[in-house]
Amino acid sequence: MTVLEKERLPAPSFMATKRDYYEVLGVTKTALLADIKKAYRKLALEWHPDRNKAPNANEKFKEINEAYAVLSNTDKRSAYDQFGYAAFAPGGGFGARGAEGPFGGTYRQGPFTYSYSTGASGGASPFGGFGDVFDPFEIFEQFFGGGFSPRGARRREAYEITIDFMEAVKGTTKEVHLPRGRAGEGTARKTIKIPAGVESGSRIRFDDFDIVISVRPSREFQREDDDIFLEKEITFTQAALGTVIEVPTIDGPIKIRIQPGTQSGTSIRLRGKGAPHVRGGGLFRSEASRGDEYVRITLRVPTRLNRRQKELLEELSRID
Repeated sequence: MTVLEKERLPAPSFMATKRDYYEVLGVTKTALLADIKKAYRKLALEWHPDRNKAPNANEKFKEINEAYAVLSNTDKRSAYDQFGYAAFAPGGGFGARGAEGPFGGTYRQGPFTYSYSTGASGGASPFGGFGDVFDPFEIFEQFFGGGFSPRGARRREAYEITIDFMEAVKGTTKEVHLPRGRAGEGTARKTIKIPAGVESGSRIRFDDFDIVISVRPSREFQREDDDIFLEKEITFTQAALGTVIEVPTIDGPIKIRIQPGTQSGTSIRLRGKGAPHVRGGGLFRSEASRGDEYVRITLRVPTRLNRRQKELLEELSRID
């Protein structure tokens, strides 16, 4: 089993009303990667469907993730700057022809998405032998960097499986039912091991098929590469006087100290408490092979005060 770099983009809708990716993230076309990451983190927290109850929150969240998936990747960003959305549109900008486009089609069976290519033998694909899952950057690599796959090479089947956030960062074993043959007559049961540290878009290569990972969002955590982010709310008095609070991590809850005078928006770094680096084997070997966790502190301002609390705050105000 080989774990490859994540390489698939979220499936875009390609509607005429599609917004510019830079506009979606609120950055300029000359923005540095650090600025793009900062903008993404802010917008993802703001529009996460579990936190934002607006009717359009889910669509906005998808739009933000789609934009980040392109602009945070050097190759994808370069292609987008040159070709716009055509770089990612099925059949767009890559010599599409035939009713199915140059890369065959897709059908769903159970929890999987099965993608296939019609191949050169059927005359419908100008890129026969490129594989089963269309990714325009695989095509760029074939043309400009890696050479062609032989036209007679065996094409690999690819299936998508959805797992929970904690399964992705801790690793898991799944029993899956895969269709037999091209037409999917019957199923074959297989047990697959998913290593710790995979992300949405990670592709795991087995002997004769690939698994593409989709990860459900967490209610507590946001993830960026191997780092994990969460927000923790504390009271005004806790921030002013300092305290010890309990925060969740992927290893379980731990206690951290809040220093007196902590300001809202302060981030506390927990070294080695992030996701494991999948190229390190996907194992919890040491903190050096894991990312960090960042706890962002926010202040909870009381909306109702009893008489004594109000008196104390007024007295404090006079002293200030």
